[in-house]
Amino acid sequence: MVESKVSLSAMHRICLKSGAERVGEDAVKELAFTLENIGVKIAKDALDYALHAGRKTLKSEDKEIAAKKVMDKEQNQTKEIT
Repeated sequence: MVESKVSLSAMHRICLKSGAERVGEDAVKELAFTLENIGVKIAKDALDYALHAGRKTLKSEDKEIAAKKVMDKEQNQTKEIT
């Protein structure tokens, strides 16, 4: 697995906020990798929306639409697995 650019300490805090009492380093690294990949997908989709609107600048509404699309797709894939 390639090292993530996302802060591992931030990922550790997220795990603790979720209710975990202890968090393994492998779990922290996997969460960072996963969230970075999802973030890149959202950013790419948001850029597509901005370019479609004739803009070079990403706006919050581009990100909101893209995030909903990506998260819906992720949830559907999870449902298919289970």
